[in-house]
Amino acid sequence: RCWRRQPSDGSPSRPAASVPPQSRPTFLFLGIVAGVSLFLDIATKAWAEVTVSARGFEPIEVIDHHLSITLAYNRGGAWGIFRDAGEMVRKPFFVVVSVAAILFIVSLYGRLHRSQKSLTWGLPLVLGGALGNLSDRITRSQVIDFIDYRANWVMHLNGFVHKYVSSWTITDHWPTFNVADIAICVGVGLMAVDMFTARKNGQPVAEAPVSPVLPIETRPS
Repeated sequence: RCWRRQPSDGSPSRPAASVPPQSRPTFLFLGIVAGVSLFLDIATKAWAEVTVSARGFEPIEVIDHHLSITLAYNRGGAWGIFRDAGEMVRKPFFVVVSVAAILFIVSLYGRLHRSQKSLTWGLPLVLGGALGNLSDRITRSQVIDFIDYRANWVMHLNGFVHKYVSSWTITDHWPTFNVADIAICVGVGLMAVDMFTARKNGQPVAEAPVSPVLPIETRPS
């Protein structure tokens, strides 16, 4: 016989509340948002590669001294991590991490409540971005980046980090990124919003703890 621990106030215990299937967001929505993110990522990477290579790999200035289209190939992960690792180590590692993140996202999405709007949008965006960079890993063994951003605040930020990490480079250049990275960052931001607001507003929460997991191979390179 299985005995259930009684609450300290003497009231009868109740089973943990579950989320009814009709109250959960549909996997169709997950597929549409993730699919659109994936399509935009693949399309923009193809456009950048064709356009910039046709110009002799000369960057396209969008906003002078701030934003340009510069073609770059990242063999590593976040900020070039594992870039110098061997192909037999690097590719399987990033593929496994990406697949694990994708399985986590799909599993968590099936336990959401419709009221969790931030996660309902955030998880598909992260999924689409992860799939976009994963497709590069599988087909090219490297990720195409093309959005090159520079700003004074980046310089100040790097200068601040340099005070504590002497090997850190001081530059106004943010690591080149792509549309998949944007989707992941926006998605993780929405996941963080849900973490900080769900309990405060008394909204239903997912049946599993939520933590913004950003696959290291899909962060800005």
